[in-house]
Amino acid sequence: MFASRRIKTLAACLLVVSTILMGCSSSQSQETKQGGTETPKEKIITMSWPRDIGPMNPHVYNPSQLIAQSMIFEPLVRYGDGGKLEPHLAESWTISPDGKEYTFKLRANVKYSDGTKFTAANAKKNFDAVLTNSKNHTWLGVINVIEKVEAPDEQTLKLMLKQPYSPTLQDLAVVRPVRFLADSGFPDDGDTSKGVKQGIGTGPWMLSTYKKDEYAEFTKNPNYWGPAPKIDKVVVKIIPDGETRVLAFEKGDLDLIFGEGVISMDSFKQLKAGGKYETSLSEPVGTRLLVLNTTKGALGDLKVREALQYGFNKKAMVDGITAGLEEKADNILSKNFPYTNINVTPREYNVDKAKALLDQAGWTLPAGKAVREKDGKPLEFELIYEKTDQIQKPMAETLQAEWAAIGVKLKITGLELAEQIKRFRGSEFEMNFSSNYGAPYDPHSFIHIVKEKGFGFSDALSKIEGKQEMDKQIAEALLSTDENKRKELYGSILKQLQEQSALVPLSYIKKTAVYQKGISGFAFPDNREDHPFNSIMLGK
Repeated sequence: MFASRRIKTLAACLLVVSTILMGCSSSQSQETKQGGTETPKEKIITMSWPRDIGPMNPHVYNPSQLIAQSMIFEPLVRYGDGGKLEPHLAESWTISPDGKEYTFKLRANVKYSDGTKFTAANAKKNFDAVLTNSKNHTWLGVINVIEKVEAPDEQTLKLMLKQPYSPTLQDLAVVRPVRFLADSGFPDDGDTSKGVKQGIGTGPWMLSTYKKDEYAEFTKNPNYWGPAPKIDKVVVKIIPDGETRVLAFEKGDLDLIFGEGVISMDSFKQLKAGGKYETSLSEPVGTRLLVLNTTKGALGDLKVREALQYGFNKKAMVDGITAGLEEKADNILSKNFPYTNINVTPREYNVDKAKALLDQAGWTLPAGKAVREKDGKPLEFELIYEKTDQIQKPMAETLQAEWAAIGVKLKITGLELAEQIKRFRGSEFEMNFSSNYGAPYDPHSFIHIVKEKGFGFSDALSKIEGKQEMDKQIAEALLSTDENKRKELYGSILKQLQEQSALVPLSYIKKTAVYQKGISGFAFPDNREDHPFNSIMLGK
């Protein structure tokens, strides 16, 4: 069976490679003779991505992929090293004493890739398009508090807020939805939620060629206002399967594999050990979470939720599946974010304690049966995961096996990412893998969606003890301009979430990168969702 599976995988790889008409990857500059003169060819980086990049629209979400959106569209404010907020399309800003008015001086001489100017009027048009469809963006706190946007002159943009909102600048640094589209890209009715004419941005890259579910080519924006990228083109090949992706890389058809869960950690470790390629592992960018939906049957019982945490060996699972490259997580949010340095008591692996808690909750194991029951109903759940993710599936399989030992039956279901997100947001699940947003969103965006309905977390947590009071604390934390008060509120909120066991921290997520020896200058972006292509070079 193993040999058969390997043959099928190899066949799939060959099929992918044979059908992609992009040419081979280019990890070194190539030359060709034209009229007796050697002329350098384009410097091209070819990478893979597990799914189609989607529409290039700065104001929408899935199936649009963040990495591609970040190449084309830019923010007013950039999230820099160590979380420092730096000028980008806005070269400076001031905040009124009451915290309700933000005035941005826009950078002069910025042009879109079509040659038109980026102005305050155009920036206002983009904000207005987002605010017109604000119901789609309520997860981002600043959208809920903007009262109006003004453009008093060509280089000045003003945001007037209904009330102070301390993370305003952090929210403006995210990849979507507050980035900017040229006027020529807007639909005639101005409603970008329904689509755009063309994805035209101010960023260093522009989409030049695209074939859905096969590939996308990005070339340099000739009008870019900042330092030009050191390569000429980025080719993104769509390869859904992780093993096929690795085989294509080893064959030389890819220069770079980059992202979260794009290859297994075993594959990453093997490629690193071989010494033929360059590898990089990021610092933690988020926490891998298991979300238990408290509105679904037995998961509304704290004793059951605690039993499930005690009932699997987290460290062994994380070490085994990530090949020791990720660390097990005890905190819902890692301590490297503001206000998150709280001490927690980990729920360590303890099968006897797990069984005792289930007994106390009334879920007992009938003689001769493998699954616990209560009032004639079996203790069983469904866990959904994203089927292309190289870590979620083996984690789901591990939980399935370990919970069987305490009398819990777990069905695991692999889904396309869009379907997984749809079910999560619609609260149509019992268990789901998720994570916090990471930089620059957290911790404020995370606690906001714990309160805000329609994005999965709030609905799933609605039956935990003290949820209404916690929602009041969240609202106060996001409005407060008192640093000490914010610190106190964040600490209280996070401790309560830990105690209620509906969010199970699993591991601290790291991005991986594997690239050919001819590539230099690779660095992980400060913003978790950003692209890495501006600093990459071919050759040393």
